[in-house]
Amino acid sequence: MNLAFAGAGMISLVHAMAAEATESPILAIASRTEARAAERAGQVGAKAVTFDQLPAGADAVVVCTPPDRHTEGTLQALAAGCVVLVEKPLASTLAEADAIVAAGGQVVYAENLAFSPLVVRTSQLVTEIGSLNYMEIRQLSPRPSWGEFLDPTRGGGVLFDLGSHAIALALLLAGSDAPVGVQANLEHSSDIEVDDYAEVFIDFASGLRARIETSWRHPDAVWDIQVSSDSGVVRTELMPQPGIEHNGESVVLAALPGVTDAHIEQLGYVDQMLTVRDVVAGAPSPIDARFGRRVLDVICAAYASAHQPQSVIPLPFTGRRDRTPHQLWSDTVGS
Repeated sequence: MNLAFAGAGMISLVHAMAAEATESPILAIASRTEARAAERAGQVGAKAVTFDQLPAGADAVVVCTPPDRHTEGTLQALAAGCVVLVEKPLASTLAEADAIVAAGGQVVYAENLAFSPLVVRTSQLVTEIGSLNYMEIRQLSPRPSWGEFLDPTRGGGVLFDLGSHAIALALLLAGSDAPVGVQANLEHSSDIEVDDYAEVFIDFASGLRARIETSWRHPDAVWDIQVSSDSGVVRTELMPQPGIEHNGESVVLAALPGVTDAHIEQLGYVDQMLTVRDVVAGAPSPIDARFGRRVLDVICAAYASAHQPQSVIPLPFTGRRDRTPHQLWSDTVGS
């Protein structure tokens, strides 16, 4: 499988490491600036190209541009017959997400944690303990010091970015239990416009209410999951010390294969890239654009809820599909 990258930011390095671990050559890299494309291409042994030259002979395109460019890059690659691995969140508006889904083709939504050995094992244990009555997912990290994460035109803040992981995990762990409503509180620090703290409650059809907390105010990364049923408890820690407990007992995980950085394997990037290879070979995508749109649907409803404190917004979201999550929260666009 040969790859091309649309985007040369920080996350492209992670995907490049996963490509190396899976022996997937990178043929071409495009970026918004010629210098950035050339720099990243030189680091990974690829050719620097412009966006309109993609897919440049590749079998699959990794779309890792900012979210407001995901749709353009994904549609271009799909039109060329390529498989696409598109970074999360899927798009910056639901209208854009709808366009990606409507295009058809094979899209792997880059929710890397869905491919994490820790999360895969957690999902298996959750299935074994039966119907859930409690779920809490936390993703607490320092504020990012790179990229455009603090720019409101990007689409949103911590809930849009980091929180997309937590919402995806909640939907995956809930299985067939459909989300029916969202309530959220968002906060931002005085020096930025975007949210840097979010508390979200997702109501499911069964009566389960999942709590998600995500923050850019924490000095160290703390990512964990806790779920319980009448018959068991599963607790998973992704950061700082990966591990799983089932009913208080540590779960032994298989040893990780030797890769450039074991961290990218623990967070699912290697298995995600192997999945892209399978899709190129003809397998269906297990985490596709429709799932990415479901995640964005919950995100948009959460931002709309935060605009009306204490309100529960029904799912699926029926608000405007042309607004970014940040706009739904701040109401900067006329209704």
